Amino acid sequence: MGESSNSSASYIHMVQHMIEKCLIFHMSKEECMEALSKHANIKPVITSTVWNELEKENKEFFEEYAKAKSKDERMSEEETSQMIQKMISDSSKGAGND
Repeated sequence: MGESSNSSASYIHMVQHMIEKCLIFHMSKEECMEALSKHANIKPVITSTVWNELEKENKEFFEEYAKAKSKDERMSEEETSQMIQKMISDSSKGAGND
């Protein structure tokens, strides 16, 4: 039984990792939910929940992030797609040695 809780923990960790990448590329929560749903088959509700947890733990960061984001322009969908594909291959490579 321990197996499934372990894999769900590493799944959440993977989602967190992907959200962090979305943040690096200045995506909004909505953009991140949409992108992970489309490219990584992660349900938006999961992305949203994990995002909210990260936000709770990193209040100052997210306040700064929101300020910076309001000045920033969006990435193209192609850039976003490439970034997420890379992110997925990176996280599957790194999954074993955490």
